[in-house]
Formats: sequence, structure tokens, C-alpha cells
Amino acid sequence: MRAVLLIAGKEVLEGIRNRWVVAATLLLAALALTLAFLGAAPAGRVGAGALEVVVVSLSSLSIFLLPLIALLLSHDAVVGEAERGTLLLLLTYPVTRWQVLAGKFLGQVAILALATVLGYGAAAAALAAAGSLGGGGAWHAFAQMLGSSVLLGAAFAALGTLASALVRDRGTAAGIAIGLWLLLVLLWDMALLGLLVADQGETLTAGAVDGLLLANPVDAYRLFNLAGLADIRMLSGMAALGGESALTPPVLLAALAAWALVPLVAAMALFARREL
Repeated sequence: MRAVLLIAGKEVLEGIRNRWVVAATLLLAALALTLAFLGAAPAGRVGAGALEVVVVSLSSLSIFLLPLIALLLSHDAVVGEAERGTLLLLLTYPVTRWQVLAGKFLGQVAILALATVLGYGAAAAALAAAGSLGGGGAWHAFAQMLGSSVLLGAAFAALGTLASALVRDRGTAAGIAIGLWLLLVLLWDMALLGLLVADQGETLTAGAVDGLLLANPVDAYRLFNLAGLADIRMLSGMAALGGESALTPPVLLAALAAWALVPLVAAMALFARREL
């Protein structure tokens, strides 16, 4: 475990040196603050606290931004080290291959967690300073959004690590990463909506639709945050879906955790058999 933590620390230090932490934090903070103050205006009209409006806005932002940041961080975890010639040097130390991948993954998740907590926390701090906050339920939803956002980033970091262990050059890994982002963030829901419209409820059952939603970590994250609490469901326009779906918050969290764990284990298995 000590070797994993040392490699994770090295990954975080490299992220700080390459300004990944600073850039991601500043980007998330700037967007979060903008959404916080733009979202405060409609709060009085719909009867929800400003923080609840911010939860909806930040959840929608996370769906597009965090997967991209995670994939950019992780897509060269293996192939980038191999091309730079540092992978062989790293493996001369008393560490196993799975420890290398686990350490890199933990370091990337730590970078994402730091950027997310600091960036989104800036919005909550600004609302607290302005005296425009919701009740205890709003803070609960905000804490859930922070934790699940880190888990969403971890899922895409694992997918990026798998892509990096699968190919031999950084260009191909970057192409796979962008393709994954386009498929899971943009195209999946469009295809699912088209399928539902074409089916007209004749073939697809509610269980089948739930399965298709769980097959995408973005949809699991969206349902967890935008259909979990009553006030958030009303604000996000997902009241009907939240009431009809059989997917409970624990199931959605388990799906996100599985999306982080399964690709990472697959990447470890591929890296163990990789010729260097």
C-alpha cells in the first residue's frame, strides 16, 4: 500500500508542476461562481433556495466538464510513460505493475477531488457570504453532488487508464478518450431518446430502460443528483423520471463505483500482460 501511495503522491506532484490542479480548479471555480450568481435570480420565483439552483446548474456542468478533465488526465497514464521512457525506469523499483496503475489512478482521482471541492466550494462560500442559501436539504444535495462528481471523474479516469493500457501510442489513446467522451456524454442520450420515440413503449420495458441508463456513468450521475431530492427534481425538470424509475440512490452510486472499478481492473489485467 505504501508503494501505491508514493506513486499517487508522485502523480499529484506532477499534476501540480504541470498546472493541472491549478487550471482545473480555476476553471471549475470560475464557472461555478458564474452559475451561482446567475442562478440566484430565479430562486425567489420558484421558491427554492439559491444553493438548490446551484446544485442543478453544477450537476449539469459536471456532466460535460469532469469526464473531459478526467480523460485528459488519464489517457496517457501508461502509454505516455512508455513513450517518454520512464515506464521501464519506474518498474525497476520494487513495485508491481498493478501498484503502478493503482497509484496513478489514485493520484488522478485526488487531483479531480481537490479541483472539484475547491472549485465548487467557492460557489457555496460565495453564497454563504451573500446570505443566500437554502435549508439543510440543499446542503445535503450539495454534499451529494460533490461526492458523486468525484466518483464520476473516477469512472472516466478508469476508462482513460484502460484506453492507455490498450494501445501503443498517445495519439490513439487521445482519440479513444475523445471518442468515449462524445459517445457517453453527447451521443448516448440522443440515441436512447430516439430509441424510446421509435419504440413508443411497445418493446422496451421500464427495467430495460433502467438498464440502458445504468450502462452509462453519466446517466447514473444525472439521475442521482437531479432526481434524488424532491426540490431538485422539480427544479431540474426530472420529477416524472425520478418518480417512475426503480433506480434508487444506492443503486446509482453502486453503478458509478462499478464504472470506476471494472475498467481499472481490466486495465491492470492488460498491463500485466503488456510487453515493454
